[in-house]
Amino acid sequence: MWLPAGCAVLAAAVLLGVSAGAADLSAAGIVRHLLSLVADGVESPLTERQAALLVELRLPRVVAAALVGALLATAGAAYQGVFRNPLADPYLLGAASGAGLGATLVMVFGQDLAASPRALLPVAAFAGALLGVAAAYALGSVAGGGGTAGLLLAGVAVSSFLSAAQTLVQQIGVDQLQRIFSWLLGGLGRGGWDDVRLVAPYAAVSLAVLLTCGYLLDLLALGDDKAVSLGLRPGAVRLVVIAAASLATAAAVAVSGLIGFVGIVVPHVVRRLVGADYRAILPGGVLFGAAFLIVVDIVARTVVAPAELPIGVVTAFLGAPFFVVVLRATRHRHT
Repeated sequence: MWLPAGCAVLAAAVLLGVSAGAADLSAAGIVRHLLSLVADGVESPLTERQAALLVELRLPRVVAAALVGALLATAGAAYQGVFRNPLADPYLLGAASGAGLGATLVMVFGQDLAASPRALLPVAAFAGALLGVAAAYALGSVAGGGGTAGLLLAGVAVSSFLSAAQTLVQQIGVDQLQRIFSWLLGGLGRGGWDDVRLVAPYAAVSLAVLLTCGYLLDLLALGDDKAVSLGLRPGAVRLVVIAAASLATAAAVAVSGLIGFVGIVVPHVVRRLVGADYRAILPGGVLFGAAFLIVVDIVARTVVAPAELPIGVVTAFLGAPFFVVVLRATRHRHT
């Protein structure tokens, strides 16, 4: 039952997202206008101004929020599966910080590298995300024996180092400082359909790979020896999953900036709904992650209207207490 429920929740979130705002647009009017775009004989009840507001401002923002939420939630679930660590998360493992460093480098030096530096953002963010995860995993394996606590502490250390490097780059590119700070706090109201077009190819590739790896992650959960006896190559599977999850994180960061805790909140909620099978957790993460970030974005742009909160602030308020709960539950299971 979780699949139709997830689709219904996502559809409701999308409708709520395009309806919320200062200008009054009814849900029925929105649905009829969208139908008029794809079906003959359906007349739109919206004025030209209302239609432009819907199609050029609200709809691309909601679609971008859905993509970013799906990417971060699915990447978080994949990291947790591949590392067999319930606290693994793009933000905590250094992936998001590495992606942020790569994107910041493009913002500061991109004009010297390419005529269209914006197109380099996902590529640079992907390289940074891979660097962050690889460093955290290597440090955690050497210093902490590969356990939950060691990997978590290594991720914090790597994230702090990459954040320091990012601050250094920001000081070099002082002319871009305001833009970088605004981007770092997270937001979805900047690029419109350009953001969607930028992230869509990377989202399609990364999600397609991750969604086909659910059964392999279930085998990894049995342990490497058991997985090898069943014909699996754990090292190759980890490499593919980490690369795809890092690409998903990088694509999200390139569009929205640093948004923490989505990759830890949503997968744990989804597990409560669908169980421990990654063939259900990963698609559940896509649906509920997309719906979650759409709702969070609604809160960010309406709670202090006409001003707007950075979306990363809202997810931090929600995610930090949730992380404490997960950490306590993890400790109880290991004691």
